Amino acid sequence: MSDDLEKLAALLRDDVPPPAKTAKMAAINAGMDAFEKNSDNFQGSADAARLTNNRPKKDRGLLEGFKDMFTRLTGRQMMLGTASFATIALAVVITQNIEFNSPTAPEVGFVNDAGGILGAADRIATEQTTTLNAAPSTPPVATAIEELAQAAPMDSTISAESIEIAPPAPGKTAPLVREGIAESQAAPRSEGLSEMRVDQLSAVAPAPQAVIGSLVAADDQGFAAPLETGRDQFAGEPVSPLKTTLDEPVSTFSIDVDTASYAFMRSAILNGYLPDPDAVRTEEMINYFNYDYPLPAAGEAPFTTSVTVTETPWNPDTQLLHIGIQGYELAANERPPVNLVFLIDTSGSMGQPNKLPLLIQSFRLMLSELNDQDSVAIVTYAGSAGMVLEPTPASERSKILNSLTRLSSGGSTAGQAGLQQAYALAQEMADDGDTSRVILATDGDFNVGISNPEALKTFIAEKRDTGIYLSVLGFGRGNYNDALMQTLAQNGNGTAAYIDTLAEAQKVLVDQIGGALFTIAQDVKIQVEFNPAEIAEYRLIGYETRALSREDFNNDAVDAGDIGAGHSVTALYEITPVGSPAISNDPLRYGDAEPLPESNGELAFLKLRYKNPGESTSILITTPVFADADAGLGSEVDFAAAVASFGQLLRGDTRLGDWSYDDVVALANAAKGDDLFGYRAEFIRLVRLAETAQ
Repeated sequence: MSDDLEKLAALLRDDVPPPAKTAKMAAINAGMDAFEKNSDNFQGSADAARLTNNRPKKDRGLLEGFKDMFTRLTGRQMMLGTASFATIALAVVITQNIEFNSPTAPEVGFVNDAGGILGAADRIATEQTTTLNAAPSTPPVATAIEELAQAAPMDSTISAESIEIAPPAPGKTAPLVREGIAESQAAPRSEGLSEMRVDQLSAVAPAPQAVIGSLVAADDQGFAAPLETGRDQFAGEPVSPLKTTLDEPVSTFSIDVDTASYAFMRSAILNGYLPDPDAVRTEEMINYFNYDYPLPAAGEAPFTTSVTVTETPWNPDTQLLHIGIQGYELAANERPPVNLVFLIDTSGSMGQPNKLPLLIQSFRLMLSELNDQDSVAIVTYAGSAGMVLEPTPASERSKILNSLTRLSSGGSTAGQAGLQQAYALAQEMADDGDTSRVILATDGDFNVGISNPEALKTFIAEKRDTGIYLSVLGFGRGNYNDALMQTLAQNGNGTAAYIDTLAEAQKVLVDQIGGALFTIAQDVKIQVEFNPAEIAEYRLIGYETRALSREDFNNDAVDAGDIGAGHSVTALYEITPVGSPAISNDPLRYGDAEPLPESNGELAFLKLRYKNPGESTSILITTPVFADADAGLGSEVDFAAAVASFGQLLRGDTRLGDWSYDDVVALANAAKGDDLFGYRAEFIRLVRLAETAQ
């Protein structure tokens, strides 16, 4: 066999021969030979008290076998750390350019099944072979690595580390398998793969605050392409259209206090690329920040309403109608007891550092904010659901922390079973007057059980009526199902947040814990009727996924968003006065010929409906809006406008004229204010980075 290997290695140093079955067999034999040689090695945890999914000894042998095969075939040392077997198997296929021609590839059944792994490589290699001489935005090699890594079953704590593939030389070939990525133009193979060396596979050190563990590929200019986001899912509602007041004078929507979109946007930009426009919800970016709105007085409504009309920064011929809502604060010593069930996704996809490890650290922060009378239970799901921690007083922090730190990832995602068990446990913990909430922490991938969003919506809505609410924390990239998480949070009377850093966990689970746990107003709806004598056109900025029908406003059976303690909500309308040169729509030739009604000085009439927690009948609040409306918020209105304009730029809004990222920075800088925690300064840095990424 050594003679065969020497011949094969000699060929690889020069030109690659035409693909042949002999090459495949030589590689397999070499790997299995090394597998037997190293079968005594194994991988496990040095901490005997830590729960792990230790694999049989032969698993480590297979890893060493592939590494040894690389060394023997290429004469170079393989440096992949704890790369997954599937990644290594595909690296063999790519580096050696072995073409497998078996008609049917073996099914991957277990991660320690050498035939299954090579069968997965076989499938990917034969499914689709295209040239690597593709457009810079198409990273086929790393795409194939990621796809094959997903094919391996997730029953191990080992996961693929960050891998960078050097830009390929013209004419190289490799499999491109992900559906939805355009195929590159075929080109004749003019060179071998001698330049594609094992030392081009190297660990990538993540940038500060960047998502860790992402698979990236460098394009021809050296920028990282967002490979990891290929399976992320977003609702992707179209941008709210411009409305003509005469045709449609009433606008109705549900409030939204979620902030997931902002954190997801930040994660993308810190990785060097702009977020998917469908991932941007402008209202969640605006509502990420606290504004200096007045607090309600004791005994009044649970929130105040502030209204301001000002000139639009990006169009002097239109105006902004700024609506601010501020809920009352709840002091820590005034909080009622709360029963929490942490429902934690421990499936194989959660094994990356920015997922389960960050999740555990986030919950550690949250525990420090709970009172002794609060209770905590932990349910996990991966393949099947299970209770890791029975209901435990929050005062027993060591016991709770031990249960958290012993978690490990592996298996598929039994989301349905986890939800059912978590709700059942929360029901058992509930006492009269207590708040009970399930906090789901996941990357959003529900691939076992109820996976249809509508079925999940129905299930969560039924549980909501029992008084047990659901909040959702999203982690990581690659499997992130934003549409599903929004469905869960909206129908569970909870909030959705995306945790990309420990600092974000501090903001959501410590600084704003009152809003995360305690609801002060339910089913909050906003309806604005514009006066056609004053306003010719208008458009609501954001809230595309929260739109309601006009008749829904008075229907108390229609669910809407909730406000938590200390939450603020901001809504912006761009309005076009009658006679403004900014009017976009011509009057109808055959429309209503009656003159406009005489104006009473009102631009619009604002109505809000809400329910007190646990009640079924809503309460109405009304506010007329005049042209000189000014809530005395000063620069707070300008900063909200700056964030709104940035969200519109990211979404590709066409109604901003020549407004640019530089304009956003200038407006935000002028309106930054005190900025106690530096969130606004961070926003300005993100805008500058977005301009560079663009």
